[in-house]
Amino acid sequence: MNELEAAIGYQFHNITLLQNALSHSSYANERWHDSLKSNERLEFLGDSVLGVLVADYLYRNFPNRPEGELTRMRADMVCEKALAAVAANLNLGKHLMLGRGEELGGGRNRESILADAVESVLAACYLDGGMEAAVQFVNKFILVNVPVTKLQNTDYKTALQELVQQKKNQVLAYHLVGESGPDHDKQFRVELTLNDVVVGAGSGSSKKRAEQAAACAAMELLFPDA
Repeated sequence: MNELEAAIGYQFHNITLLQNALSHSSYANERWHDSLKSNERLEFLGDSVLGVLVADYLYRNFPNRPEGELTRMRADMVCEKALAAVAANLNLGKHLMLGRGEELGGGRNRESILADAVESVLAACYLDGGMEAAVQFVNKFILVNVPVTKLQNTDYKTALQELVQQKKNQVLAYHLVGESGPDHDKQFRVELTLNDVVVGAGSGSSKKRAEQAAACAAMELLFPDA
């Protein structure tokens, strides 16, 4: 368990909570006489804790997004595939306790089992160390890469603004630096500065489109993984 605690970055006061979080129902059912319980109840709790913390993060950091888009963003962040990736990052499958049937059936690498285990471990952290421990876990493993532009987002100006405003004293400004072409076919060129440093430039048939192009270029420079 020491290896997993080190990976999580949290040392349990009650190690039984972590052991229960790793105990699949197939394992607990085969060893009914043991004190370990399956992780199903912890999974139930962890699902709720995760939902609240992710919703709180999205609400506070994306003030211009409508409810429907926030819901889609949360769903992408807590889906089975995303949580299974967290489990892989923690090498969680190695530590799972599975029944013989699940072991032989490849359960150690099954996304659904891994995702459930992540929620269970989160619940164990919450019960052992309170909300502070849960927030630490979610910040470290769930919120590390919020895929803004991949979540059905095409408004690069808004996406960039929301990412930049997460840090204090950051000022974005758009500057019209050129116009060309006849009145019926004008092209506008805009430069985007962050704290007076040019971080992107773009052209378009309108000022708004040029600003979007500049914001897109800045996104690729400043947040290539977004």
